[in-house]
Amino acid sequence: MHNVSIRPEIVDRVVARRGRLHWFDQLDPQRTALVVIDMQETFCAPGSPAEVAVSRSIVDPLNRLTRRLRPMGVPVIWVLHANTHSNGKSDWEVFFNHVVADDVRERTMESLAPGRQKVWSGLEQGNDDITIIKNRYSALVPGASSLERVLRNLGVDTLLIAGTKTNVCCESTARDAMMLDFKVVMLSDCTAALSDDEHRAALETIIQQFGDVLTSDEAVERLTQESRRP
Repeated sequence: MHNVSIRPEIVDRVVARRGRLHWFDQLDPQRTALVVIDMQETFCAPGSPAEVAVSRSIVDPLNRLTRRLRPMGVPVIWVLHANTHSNGKSDWEVFFNHVVADDVRERTMESLAPGRQKVWSGLEQGNDDITIIKNRYSALVPGASSLERVLRNLGVDTLLIAGTKTNVCCESTARDAMMLDFKVVMLSDCTAALSDDEHRAALETIIQQFGDVLTSDEAVERLTQESRRP
């Protein structure tokens, strides 16, 4: 996991602006879902074309978290990435033609082919877990996935966001979630980026403008506080 925390000057700025650091004192387990983003071979496997090495270190924290959430009735939603390709064209031409070099492009296209995406080995899946495929960084940008419809149908208004990369797909989804009026919590010990600096920068952006930043233990504590209310 990343061994970083939000810088004191950011904490001071937030507290001066809104009078407190954290957004939420309590979370309702009946209205909350865990959304785990891109924990799949392309991003987790050693030597993979888009490897995020730290992602492997959040497997155990994620497993501990899901074991605690499922008995509370909190849905676990795995969001995996895939892109279609046909006749040399993809469904995301800007990314594949401008973000990655040619040799990496071919490996990335192959690794993200639909039909081969699975939750990374070592992560524990439950029988009632939901798996969704997205084709953009954000799972909530229009046309990227069915995530918003699934969340609305479940009666969810609060998202715990985990996975990788903290500053790309996790942050993009978190930003769009807040724009769609979901309550957002980024889990600092269950997200992973390519560097400590990038991870911390994403957490600092989220807590200032888009949602709360909590550890998994802190999130569970807020969920159990709600469940203990008379």
